[in-house]
Amino acid sequence: MKNLVVPEANAREAAVVGDVSVYGVRTLPQAVELVNAPESFAPVHVDTGQMLAEASQYAVDLRDVRGQMAAKRALEVACAGGHNILFIGPPGAGKTMLAKRIPTILPPMSLDEALETTRIHSVAGLLEDSRGLLGVRPFRSPHHTISDAGLIGGGTVPRPGEVSVGHNGVLFLDELPEFQRNVLEVLRQPLEEGSVTIARAASSLTFPSRFMLAGAMNPCPCGFFGDPTRECRCTPAQIQRYVSKISGPLLDRIDIHIEVPAVRYRELRSPAPAEGSAEVRERVMRARQAQLNRFAGGKQVYSNAQMPPKLIRKHCQISAEGEKLLETAVAKLGLSARAHDRVLKVARTIADLDGAASIEPKHLMEAVQYRSLDRSYWS
Repeated sequence: MKNLVVPEANAREAAVVGDVSVYGVRTLPQAVELVNAPESFAPVHVDTGQMLAEASQYAVDLRDVRGQMAAKRALEVACAGGHNILFIGPPGAGKTMLAKRIPTILPPMSLDEALETTRIHSVAGLLEDSRGLLGVRPFRSPHHTISDAGLIGGGTVPRPGEVSVGHNGVLFLDELPEFQRNVLEVLRQPLEEGSVTIARAASSLTFPSRFMLAGAMNPCPCGFFGDPTRECRCTPAQIQRYVSKISGPLLDRIDIHIEVPAVRYRELRSPAPAEGSAEVRERVMRARQAQLNRFAGGKQVYSNAQMPPKLIRKHCQISAEGEKLLETAVAKLGLSARAHDRVLKVARTIADLDGAASIEPKHLMEAVQYRSLDRSYWS
């Protein structure tokens, strides 16, 4: 099919596809005129490279976040390996600010990723008429009252849900324990498989859903458990009930858990310039390139977070000292087999950021610290 007639509002979007002459029309009589006298119409041409460059501009920057050096480091590690991350801290500490800046330090979208993401947004009716190509990674932040169908997708005519609209981008779940338990549980399939299947009596549709999951939560119902300046009024039982709303299997699938404490006044008012998204993104892209080189020629694995067990055994070998350190961590934190694999994946990413060929004990130690907020933390 070499010629395509579409509504004028969709012409730029359709013209992104190569090897097809796209004609935009406003009315049906104009379409008839096009068929009768095609030489009087010119196909729509777009420069995909320029469109991608124009579209890939972010309104926020990591420089806006004051302090929180440990959380920024964890965020860099998460983006470098495509790992899921959970921020835990009191209200106003900057958890949402950090999450909203994740797309700005992820590698820029390739043309193939942009086309795939644009296609989903077009099907969902979310693509602006003036924008033919989506150039920024999606950032989806559904409210905690969302239904499982809204998150996964559904309807009489199946439509993509938030996990698919966030494909190639970030799905941010703020106030994670406030989401319904059944809603959180349906995340397990897309997190593992990178796609979601919606079955109906007439048909079955599969939507892509490869996204980075970011969550944020308070450490307790009132939000001040462990805060050095404000008193927590929650009982241990209340804290346990609050945290247990997130199931163990889902918590296991979140690679990095990081505390985000309240920002101190000196950090808030410090005149020292903070590192911006562009500088962090350069390091993230170098680490991602190392991973692409490592996985080249094999199964479709693009980041450390996507490594199956076979590749973990191959690329995450550790020394005798590292074995002893990891054994102690598994025993003390009560880590599951899945959490054990996550630690190794994160350690591999930290080594990539360091430019190290192998995982060293210091990389493992940092990776283990990102599991210190596991369920045993509140027990």
